Amino acid sequence: MTERKPMSLQRLLDMHASGDKITMLTCYDAAFATLLEEAGVETLLVGDSLGMVLQGQASTVPVLLDEMVYHTACVARGRKSAWLIADLPFGSYQQSPQQAWASALRLVQAGAHMVKLEGGGWTAATVRFLVERGIPVCAHLGLTPQTVTMLGGYKVQGRNEAAANLLKQHAQELVEAGAQMLVLEMVPAALAAEVTRMLPIPVIGIGAGVGCSGQVLVLHDMLNVTPGRLPRFVKNFMLGAASVQEAVRHYVAEVKAQTFPQDDLHSY
Repeated sequence: MTERKPMSLQRLLDMHASGDKITMLTCYDAAFATLLEEAGVETLLVGDSLGMVLQGQASTVPVLLDEMVYHTACVARGRKSAWLIADLPFGSYQQSPQQAWASALRLVQAGAHMVKLEGGGWTAATVRFLVERGIPVCAHLGLTPQTVTMLGGYKVQGRNEAAANLLKQHAQELVEAGAQMLVLEMVPAALAAEVTRMLPIPVIGIGAGVGCSGQVLVLHDMLNVTPGRLPRFVKNFMLGAASVQEAVRHYVAEVKAQTFPQDDLHSY
């Protein structure tokens, strides 16, 4: 296999500017880190989704910072070229920017290139604090799983004009604060495409339509090993694939070709 050039933040920004779709999947261990990047995935997310798919929790809220640090270190040892993002778990950054810095520092020292935090408004100050001190930040708007109880459940966000305008305002504030990437989860495809056009940074969608700069899914969901009912935006890439690596290659190819997600099947 030809060795891939390591992904950088500048390359991700260039991909966004040129319209080259970015591929991202969640990853929690060294073996899958190697497999995913060999299959062409450019960005790995150590998501706090591990609480649900690995630990059997009902939500992401119980995940501890120590657990995120452990899994980030595992993934970092398995990757060679992929860009590595790690979630700041619930309770590790809400108290103050200083708390966020201490938490983010542990994830970066474990091997993360970037940290991700959820929410808009108050988070802009935290993003600025981290970026000014040398830690790249990915923001997360729309459906924010850590605060799903406040949102009334796993519902599409930004459906009405007021909610859409607030989401756009928060996105712009986060960019102005220094965020270098944004995840949009479960928002109408038209709104996500508008946000992607208005921002100078990559916008990664999950249930946000094909108009984003790239796509992310939970690994266990797209491999069809997560028990129970899956969200509408998930596609079973194991269907018709002879191996896990082939399934991931199909995912990469479909994101690049903009055949996933499909408007009528995986979007809102």
